[in-house]
Amino acid sequence: MRMIFVNLPVKDLEASRGFFGELGFEFNPDFSDDNAACMIVDENIFVMLIVEDRFRDFINDEIADATRTTEAITALSADSREQVDEIVEKAIAAGGKRWKPAMDEGPMYGGSFQDLDGHVWELMHMDQ
Repeated sequence: MRMIFVNLPVKDLEASRGFFGELGFEFNPDFSDDNAACMIVDENIFVMLIVEDRFRDFINDEIADATRTTEAITALSADSREQVDEIVEKAIAAGGKRWKPAMDEGPMYGGSFQDLDGHVWELMHMDQ
């Protein structure tokens, strides 16, 4: 089974841990330290929140300012429309920002937010 690790630079690791903890995510302590936190999304899906100084060790160019440009959209599935709205509202309450209005396209419903560093997260429910 393959695993996926999304690596995101963060300015304040503890603030980011707190933000995503408010959304219900847990962290793997075996792969977390003062420079990075391994956020568990699912059994084989992880997001590495890495302080900017350490993140620079892995790249050849500059870190994108996600508050000024969209570098990527990290999309996660949701179990229901209500769960989409619930997670977006939790993100806003924890200090995130609304990104786009909710999208309602019949069987597909989505909501989005920016985290504390401006990274875009989208929640999608697909009624199949």
